[in-house]
Amino acid sequence: MRVGFIGLGAMGLPMARNVIANGHELYTMINRRKEPAEELHELGAHVLGSPREIAAESDAIITIVPGDRELRDVVLGDEGVAAGISKGKALIEMTSCMGLTMQSVASELSSLGIEIVDAPVSGGTPKAASGELTIIAGAEPDVLEKHRPLLECMGSVIHHVGPVGAGKVVKMVNQLMAAVHLLTIGEAFALGKQSGADPEAMLRVIRDSSGYSRMMDLRLPGFILDGSFEPGFKLDLMKKDVNLALESAKEMNIPLFLGGVASQLFSAASNSGHGEDDFSRAAQYLAGLSSCDLGSQK
Repeated sequence: MRVGFIGLGAMGLPMARNVIANGHELYTMINRRKEPAEELHELGAHVLGSPREIAAESDAIITIVPGDRELRDVVLGDEGVAAGISKGKALIEMTSCMGLTMQSVASELSSLGIEIVDAPVSGGTPKAASGELTIIAGAEPDVLEKHRPLLECMGSVIHHVGPVGAGKVVKMVNQLMAAVHLLTIGEAFALGKQSGADPEAMLRVIRDSSGYSRMMDLRLPGFILDGSFEPGFKLDLMKKDVNLALESAKEMNIPLFLGGVASQLFSAASNSGHGEDDFSRAAQYLAGLSSCDLGSQK
């Protein structure tokens, strides 16, 4: 298949590598930096000048860009995907953004007779590299099945969650919960450690107790308890995702008390110089407010 790929960031580049590795002919472009496109060119990709050109050459176009504004520009701008796409082609949109934005973009494209799969991902850069992402798909069932083989180049688990827009909503809810769980770990483990409990013992006990969340296994060993914050998913990206939830809630007049606190804490951690660290740094930032270093077992 001739596949367009727009967005070669921390997630997009390894995903695009996997598309090529599975035998597809790839069309891409230079985004913020030229190096990712040059790397893909060495693997056989065609580097073109605009989303319009990519859409004209491709059977399916994958987009995974920083946010709502970039999505609108890439798809609906003067040189956007919509200017080059034609009936029978597909847009597979994998950006983390507002469901309302995805629905608006889909509405703009509805008259063109193209297929749309709303397909944000979860799993971070390690899973993007290994092709084992979880893909949260909003689409008509037959459209999803048609494009499932392409999605399987990038993800090992594909959940169909409803129509276009539903994928973005479910991803947003997951990110909000992950952020709040992570901060709860930082606050609660700081309380426990400052009260004399061993963090490793707390982890063992809570794994078998009602306070457990999967975030404990994902971000205590190897990150928080080791004092290591090499990014699997950057703090600034999680901050963006939490703020997406707040923006969506504001549009619908839904209160997000915990989401608001999470947003403030992630912003504070970012402003303290940790935006490029793994998002688990926010838990240590919160613990540090009580002078607790969860990575030190002294």
